Amino acid sequence: MDLQHILNRVKSGELEPDQAARLIGPFLAGEAGGSASAGHGTGCAGMAELGFATLDLDRERRTGFPEVIYGEGKSAERIAAIFERLRQHASQVVATRVDSEKAERVKQLIDDVEYLPEAGALLWRSAPPRQLTGGYIALVSAGTSDLPVAEEAALIAECMGCRVERVYDVGVAGIHRLFSHLDRIRGASAVIVVAGMEGALASVVGGLVSRPVIAVPTSVGYGASFGGVAALLAMLNSCAPGVAVVNIDNGFGAGYMAGLILRAGEKHHENEGKPA
Repeated sequence: MDLQHILNRVKSGELEPDQAARLIGPFLAGEAGGSASAGHGTGCAGMAELGFATLDLDRERRTGFPEVIYGEGKSAERIAAIFERLRQHASQVVATRVDSEKAERVKQLIDDVEYLPEAGALLWRSAPPRQLTGGYIALVSAGTSDLPVAEEAALIAECMGCRVERVYDVGVAGIHRLFSHLDRIRGASAVIVVAGMEGALASVVGGLVSRPVIAVPTSVGYGASFGGVAALLAMLNSCAPGVAVVNIDNGFGAGYMAGLILRAGEKHHENEGKPA
């Protein structure tokens, strides 16, 4: 998010002036060469040092999306402290891999945080993200056991302003279920395929569409699936062109990559017709 985008959102009424002032703060700190840290220790402009974590406050300006909290292995108190600091500089904050018990404790510590149990994630927003107007993401999952990973991908993509069309429980054990959704999948700008077990769905979809396919192996499966390694290897060895693979259970990475694809496409369309 750049300064012009923030000011345009104020002009359109999407942001209140006080919200905009909070978002503009890191830009002013960076231009002045001062510290963007406060409260817990000091740090360089664009960073905040909490003692147990060094936060990247400048990431949204550089990449278009703020730093995301990986909740697994962190206490509720530390997640809450990071949340509080990040939301002073971003329009939305996400924490992934958070179970319901930990989420309830975080919600007791800070206000206005929403827990999304299907995605296992916490979300705070000062304003909804700017919606991309062109294209959408088709999110295809093999089975209902894959839904937590799929919903994590959906959340991240939606936080990036993307529309997500979900096509769930269409794995290869009943491949006929997939065919009634082909038009919707083929119409997407990018496709995310989430599958455990033998991971074959990514290859099937990759052979049916002309869009980039982001394959997400999950740890769903019996013993010889080796916690998702079997699906990972199957996807990496796919003979279908146009299939790229993220790590096991990495819904975040898949949603982010698909979001970047849609953002790049929208930027290309916006630049068409402009003088070089």
